[in-house]
Formats: sequence, C-alpha cells, structure tokens
Amino acid sequence: MREFDYTKKWEKLLTPEIVRYLTMIHEYKGEQRLIAERHADVLDSLVEIARIQSTESSNKIEGIYTSDDRLKKIVLDKTMPKTRNEREIAGYRDVLNTIHDNYAHIPIKDTFILQLHRDLYKFENSSNGGKFKTADNFIEEEDTDGNKFVRFKPMAAWETPDAIIHLCEAYNEAINKGDADPLLIIPMFIVDFLCIHPFNDGNGRMSRLLTLLLLYQNDYIVGKYISLEKLIERTKVNYYDVLQDSSQKWMEGENDYASFVKYMLGIISAAYREFFGRVQILEEKKVSKPDRIEEVIKNHLGTITKKEIVENTSGISQTTVQRTLSDLVKKEKIIKIGNGRYTKYKWNWDKEN
Repeated sequence: MREFDYTKKWEKLLTPEIVRYLTMIHEYKGEQRLIAERHADVLDSLVEIARIQSTESSNKIEGIYTSDDRLKKIVLDKTMPKTRNEREIAGYRDVLNTIHDNYAHIPIKDTFILQLHRDLYKFENSSNGGKFKTADNFIEEEDTDGNKFVRFKPMAAWETPDAIIHLCEAYNEAINKGDADPLLIIPMFIVDFLCIHPFNDGNGRMSRLLTLLLLYQNDYIVGKYISLEKLIERTKVNYYDVLQDSSQKWMEGENDYASFVKYMLGIISAAYREFFGRVQILEEKKVSKPDRIEEVIKNHLGTITKKEIVENTSGISQTTVQRTLSDLVKKEKIIKIGNGRYTKYKWNWDKEN
C-alpha cells in the first residue's frame, strides 16, 4: 500500500513562487479578521451569496444542475427537492451548512468523512452514501472526438478503508507537529484523497467540502464569504490539468504536488482579493453608485431585472441605474436578455475570464 507522510515532503514545495503566495495569504488572513470584527453585521449578505454559489458551482462541475430559481430555494431550504439532481444539491447544502456551523468540532478521521458522505446522499435512496467504494473505479476523460480513455487508475477498493485511515493520520500528524504551513498540507491531502478516490460517487464534491473544512479549521475562513467552488468552476480546465499533473506517479509515491498546491493558493488568494473588494462595496460611502450597481449584478445568481437592482441599491435613482446598465452592456461586462418590461441582465463571466 502507498504510504502517506507529509512531515518532509512539504519542504520541497517552498519555492519562491509558493512562498510569495503564502506570505500574501497570511497578510490577507490578518486583514480579514479585522474586517470581520468591524463589519460582522454587514457580512451576512456575503455568506448567503457564497452558500448559493458554492452549492451551485461544486455540483455544476460534476454536471448536476437545476434552474436558478429552484437552486436558490433549495439552498435557502424553502422547498423540497424534486429530481435526483435537486436531491444531490440539497445534500450538498446540508453538508456545507454542517461544515460552516461545526467545523471546529469535526475530527479529521475516516468515520467522520464517511458521515459527511452519508449526509451528501441523505435525500437519495442510495446505498452509496456513507460507504467506501465496493469496486475498483477509474477516472475517465473524453477527447474532442468523443472517445473515452482512462486518465487515472485510483487505489483498489480493498485498500481504500485503510488508506483513508492512514491519510487522516498523516494529515493530523503534520498539522499537530506545527512545522509545516497548513496551506501546503491541505492541498497535498486533497490530491491524495482524490487519488484514492474512496467512493463510488461524490469524490469531487467531497474533496471540495473537505477543502473548506480544513481551511476553516486552520482559521482561513474566506470561503465562508467568497465561494471557492465558484472560483474553481471558472477555471475548471486548469483545475483538472493541475490535478492530473500532481497525480503522475502517485501510486509509486513519486508525484509532485506543486502544480495543485500553486493552483489552490491562487484560488485562495483570489478569494481574499474578492472579499476585500466586496467589503469595500458594502461600505457605500466609499464607493460610487455605478460600482454599487455593478457589484449587485455580479453577486446576483442568474438574471436580474432593473426593478430588482433598484430595490437592492437604496438611494440610487432609476435614471442612474438605467444609465449604468447601458454603459455596462456597451463594455460587455453584462449581457442584456430580452426587451421592454421583460428585460433582464446577467454578469458576463466569459468576458471576465
């Protein structure tokens, strides 16, 4: 069986580029703590937006969809799921809420990972939830011609239970020892978790939930306010590329974690930058009216009407809203859908990328 030991491997990751990321994120962490203390009352709106975006994006990465309206109602627990996709979305919502509310009390152990996976499938009449895989699985990829091929062969099913136990022990040992920066150990753990691929289904979503859990436990709580899953979804191609790169020769214990570590540090630092930008928007006296309108559209799930924008930007006239909308359409920052009273707008993420 492949061995897990982070006590020395993290030292190889201390390249100048990664050290710069670590230094920057440590500074962001301190600034965020101060902001959270000063503006606790105004950050609730960011929490709700992040919950919706995280649930949407992490499931969308795996091809699990529902309408924007249904998604919002499910995440806010205002309706019951109707389809299989919606049941899986509701399960993700509940595990995400568990992590948000109880992260300090969830040990990193195989039994608790199984409990979280069980809850991921709590709305499904499925035997998958809360059980390790019962048969060997493969990570497949499809080329542009539609041909499928095996990209990675994970650990065998019979080895999986012990592998997860040893993986958790290695993580806890490295964190408790305190020599390594948790920001290095966490993505290394996630690469190993995905290479084990311990479940018949739900491995990707579980990996992203575990990422949040481990970050929260180490006092990096930016994911509570800014959806890391959304940032990953926007860079999904790169996400899979760096995972593949960091899984080469994994079974032999000779893989290089650097690509995935750098990617995740980039995601975390981007989340902090977005957090500070949104906090600035919330401090309305420091922000122009067009910027406030722009931020409302950007943070809204799906399409939004002019009426909804006016309702969410107190003190801004309809004339200013209309002028700003026209300007944003010209700049291709937003997409206009329909005409007249049925006109809606949505943020142009493709243009931003």
